[in-house]
Amino acid sequence: MTARIFAFANQKGGVGKTTSAVNLSAYLARGGYRVLLVDSDPQANATSSLGLPALELPLSLYDVYSQTTPLPDTIVHTEELNLDVVPGHPDLAGVEVELVQTPEREYLLRRALEPVLEDYDFIFIDSPPSLGLLTINALAAVTHGVLIPVQTEYLALEGLGRLWETISLVRERLNPHCHIAGVILTMYDARTKLAQNVVENVRHVLGERVFDTIIPRNVRLGEAPSYGETILRYAPHSPGARAYRALAEEFCRRLNLPYPNPPHAARAATPGGRAP
Repeated sequence: MTARIFAFANQKGGVGKTTSAVNLSAYLARGGYRVLLVDSDPQANATSSLGLPALELPLSLYDVYSQTTPLPDTIVHTEELNLDVVPGHPDLAGVEVELVQTPEREYLLRRALEPVLEDYDFIFIDSPPSLGLLTINALAAVTHGVLIPVQTEYLALEGLGRLWETISLVRERLNPHCHIAGVILTMYDARTKLAQNVVENVRHVLGERVFDTIIPRNVRLGEAPSYGETILRYAPHSPGARAYRALAEEFCRRLNLPYPNPPHAARAATPGGRAP
């Protein structure tokens, strides 16, 4: 199966984007799917959340954008079986300026991923909280759409109009496969009427695009990245862990794929991958 490529995007920070990218990846990998997580955020939070020291790794996605290193050579295996990562790096912040004169610079990531499409079932791109070149590259690379985490708090829909417009423009001009594949409601506090109202409003506006599974506000979800672990490993019985497992199951159902018994029970060798 050729990899299905999704991007996680929301230009608003602090909405659980990286948390969702990391933990959905982990649960799909635990289910047996081969997953590659591409950390396209200069903050490299997805990389550190998987226990990898971004500043100490010899290669990262920045080297791919610099066109000095093929993407397969940057892949690092994580402690989660079946889950690999292309590390992020703070130097990614300079990509937009450095590539200003590069022809077809919006397609660099899509082309870089081509050699590994047969090695994975899913490729997730964790884009930065902006709509700059790194995010445009992520949107131009998707084959199955964009996943948008939305915080269930006041002004939850703020900025989504601009993201929607960007997705529409990318679909029209760069990538016909770019569309909203799903909206993930995060940081939900069932004790507040506000959170309930936000859920109702988001569902009213975005309809079936919104996942039924809602990610609760959970202390363990906030703690896990500081230990370099996914919620599956750090607190597998916590409400946050149960929610992300449910999200993985719903995600597979939407794609008409099995969970947790997919076709690849064992890790496949990944060309270019290396142990951290």
